Amino acid sequence: MTFLGIIPARYASTRFPAKPLAMLGGKMVIQRVYEQVKDILDDVYVATDDERIETAVKSFGGKVIMTSIHHKSGTDRCYEAATKIEGDFDIIFNIQGDEPFIQPSQINTLKNCFMEDLTTQIATLVKPFTANDSYAALENVNSPKVVINKNREALYFSRSIIPYQRNTCHEEWLEKHVYYKHIGLYAFHKDILKELVSIPQSALEMAELLEQLRWLENGYRIKVGISEVETIGIDTPQDLEYAESFLKNWQ
Repeated sequence: MTFLGIIPARYASTRFPAKPLAMLGGKMVIQRVYEQVKDILDDVYVATDDERIETAVKSFGGKVIMTSIHHKSGTDRCYEAATKIEGDFDIIFNIQGDEPFIQPSQINTLKNCFMEDLTTQIATLVKPFTANDSYAALENVNSPKVVINKNREALYFSRSIIPYQRNTCHEEWLEKHVYYKHIGLYAFHKDILKELVSIPQSALEMAELLEQLRWLENGYRIKVGISEVETIGIDTPQDLEYAESFLKNWQ
């Protein structure tokens, strides 16, 4: 089984323009993402629609592929890139370009989803909330929650708290039930990825603004890898400042 990593990267961003090229501890954010995963997958490419990012990736010796400017999601960009990259890969990873601290253990957890169950179509990561987390953290709409079945497949993703505990006060919810936070790392069987990009947006997806609901609504199965690791993403300039401080201690 062979694994291809694709890192979609756009220059334009409402909250943080040119984010992939921002410097973090002497290296660009996109470079740190690339270097964190390049040795654990069979091949890795950055997929971009911007020549500035293409030039930057080549400057540190990374592999890069140019894609259309019209993609609406990273999934679409991944598929186009995968069709242009030479080689026959079984599994395609969609790795967020703003996760400079992504860990090899997270990649391995997703790889195992496919190696342990050859029928896996799509895999993603979750991290359990703990009893030490606050109710506010559980309630945060920017941290989608996931409920899973006994086969570790996602039943639903929501920005709301799921499940709702009817006869328990909010302060006890995290003590009485294991809640899962979605970590936005995906891997796809190559044939499934080809199918996914042709499916129109669904009602559930548009309601929650979560692309993965389109796949569930159309009958696809999403295997869930459970990880104790959650890394720092870079969404804003403030996140970058925090990451600089974290990096000093991490190294």
